[in-house]
Amino acid sequence: MAAAPAAAGSGASRGRRAAATVAAWGGWGGRPRPANILLQLRQGQLTGRGLVRAVQFTETFLTERDKPSKWSGIPQLLLKLYATSHLHSDFVECQNILKEISPLLSMEAMAFVTEERKLTQETTYPNTYIFDLFGGVDTEGVTKRLAEKNDFVIFLFTLMTSKKTFLQTATLIEDILGVKKEMIRLDEVPNLSSLVSNFDQQQLANFCRILAVTISEMDTGNDDKHTLLAKNAQQKKSLSLGPSAAEINQAALLSIPGFVERLCKLATRKVSESTGTASFLQELEEWYTWLDNALVLDALMRVANEESEHSQASIVFSPPGASEENGLPHTSARTQLPQSMKIMHEIMYKLEVLYVLCVLLMGRQRNQVHRMIAEFKLIPGLNNLFDKLIWRKHSASALVLHGHNQNCDCSPDITLKIQFLRLLQSFSDHHENKYLLLNNQELNELSAISLKANIPEVEAVLNTDRSLVCDGKRGLLTRLLQVMKKEPAESSFRFWQARAVESFLRGTTSYADQMFLLKRGLLEHILYCIVDSECKSRDVLQSYFDLLGELMKFNVDAFKRFNKYINTDAKFQVFLKQINSSLVDSNMLVRCVTLSLDRFENQVDMKVAEVLSECRLLAYISQVPTQMSFLFRLINIIHVQTLTQENVSCLNTSLVILMLARRKERLPLYLRLLQRMEHNKKYPGFLLNNFHNLLRFWQQHYLHKDKDSTCLENAPSSPSLFAQSSCISFSYWKETVSILLNPDRQSPSALVSYMEEPYMDIDRDFTEE
Repeated sequence: MAAAPAAAGSGASRGRRAAATVAAWGGWGGRPRPANILLQLRQGQLTGRGLVRAVQFTETFLTERDKPSKWSGIPQLLLKLYATSHLHSDFVECQNILKEISPLLSMEAMAFVTEERKLTQETTYPNTYIFDLFGGVDTEGVTKRLAEKNDFVIFLFTLMTSKKTFLQTATLIEDILGVKKEMIRLDEVPNLSSLVSNFDQQQLANFCRILAVTISEMDTGNDDKHTLLAKNAQQKKSLSLGPSAAEINQAALLSIPGFVERLCKLATRKVSESTGTASFLQELEEWYTWLDNALVLDALMRVANEESEHSQASIVFSPPGASEENGLPHTSARTQLPQSMKIMHEIMYKLEVLYVLCVLLMGRQRNQVHRMIAEFKLIPGLNNLFDKLIWRKHSASALVLHGHNQNCDCSPDITLKIQFLRLLQSFSDHHENKYLLLNNQELNELSAISLKANIPEVEAVLNTDRSLVCDGKRGLLTRLLQVMKKEPAESSFRFWQARAVESFLRGTTSYADQMFLLKRGLLEHILYCIVDSECKSRDVLQSYFDLLGELMKFNVDAFKRFNKYINTDAKFQVFLKQINSSLVDSNMLVRCVTLSLDRFENQVDMKVAEVLSECRLLAYISQVPTQMSFLFRLINIIHVQTLTQENVSCLNTSLVILMLARRKERLPLYLRLLQRMEHNKKYPGFLLNNFHNLLRFWQQHYLHKDKDSTCLENAPSSPSLFAQSSCISFSYWKETVSILLNPDRQSPSALVSYMEEPYMDIDRDFTEE
């Protein structure tokens, strides 16, 4: 959309334009410096000073420079557009000018990804670049003004009933929602159910771009919002205000008959199934809409270059300026888009659809969405697409975009993989439907593992509907493990892959699930990445430590495998170095090993006794100085004001250490040692005061009566879930915290008994700092 000048014709505006023109000409009486003009324009747009748009040049100058610079007349057209786009303008003239500009941009965009791209390579600066550089785009200013008119935004939805205006309307709504301060409510859209139900599959896929905004909670960009203190305050406010707009919108969509089923079909359809219904002109128009994204254009250029080496597909364009519908050039009905473009198109559709499904899976209606996703066979459908589309083989050039490197997460191919992994993580996390990720043979393998170990078969495995599981030789989980082990050391996929597999193990510990993964070499792969590749990425390390903890917890066989791999002191020291380098990242592993040690010590079994005597890791954790070192650092690196969903695990791990000490009647000993360490570190009062405040917050965060029980139960660190994971009853967690916070200074298990009064500061309001 062309930008209208803020003060067209004003003296101040004329003065600024004159000064800028003088600068472009090199001073009064000087000759123009064309080579510097584009550079000055770009610099002006970045700084907001100097040359920023075509209206700052004279028409004579633009005409003189147009042909030598190969600007295609675009700056002159923009100059005319500015002159006719004010309040009392002749908008018919504006429309005529836009019709002249449109073919120059749309033809070039398509030429980049067809045989015609060769013609554009002679031009140093593409038309789209010139259009943007001379001020043809002012999206932010226009959309902000439109976003203020809520009734206008709602009205736009009614224009989506027409196929002729659908894509343009959808793009405009998406731009407006991107800057709108308050989210619209979909239940205010007239006849929403009828509107969505009448969309064809292509339209529904594009509509998901809008839904991705409307069903996501708005983020103000304030980092403080992500602290647990701020989240608690926001939750209290939300409870008084009722459901958020995002929650209302999710409910509105789920009430539409067949909505989730259609999303599942879109997510799982093959590329060959998506190309039979749309006409070539419709496909071309959709591509034209997608090409407003520079990264998409860059990716398409690359895949089209590859396609041209293997096929002779081409697109026939009519001459520039020819009359056409929807501003697009006429094409031969016999032509088709290259297969690589269709694949990329389908990838982009699936990106939006998977995101919407993922958000719905994490919402208030999670169980309802889970049932529908299972019923409509999303998981087996994705399994069938895994090799050919989701994790398809491609050349390096298709992954690396211009100006980016191979580890960048920007290309559609890479983004699809990440969104797919996020969906698997949300689907598997603490839900019995996770067994749909396996096929029938793999489910039988789980049963055989339980039978051999002489333990009851997992009830969720017995209850799994075998008609809804994956088919083929391998289930989705096994396919994921295979690509995970082949991933390069510094690949960003490692983080998401580990998170997806870990979610399969989370919840009540299942020996059969662990052995299923151990038999496929997962533990050795993780240890190789942590120890032998000496991974440097903190995010990847954290995800691998978390996964390793869930894989080894309470499992004697896993500890035997660990000891077999970490078979030298040198390797063990590297492993400890990685653990100690960041306890925020590794504390979940420390917790799982500590819990396992406690269980093993209470078992009478030769196999367990052998592991206890041989395993370096268990021997290391069993030492009281080691436990105290972990405890001191875990308490010291977190504070109430900086607690987040990521680091609150440090507080819970410190509690696990103290709960196990309490079981052995050693809690007073551990508190005395903490007091001694506090004095030795010259921190009198600091550590214990901090821990006291953290425990007070723990009570407020997990036990507050105003907490929404639904949100609490679904939260990753909710009491029922981490009590389930630790195999320590939640009542014991609550009792231990109460004992530690006992105000009686005579109690040997109360924190206050180990604080010197001059340094005591235990009643501070959490919001003071």
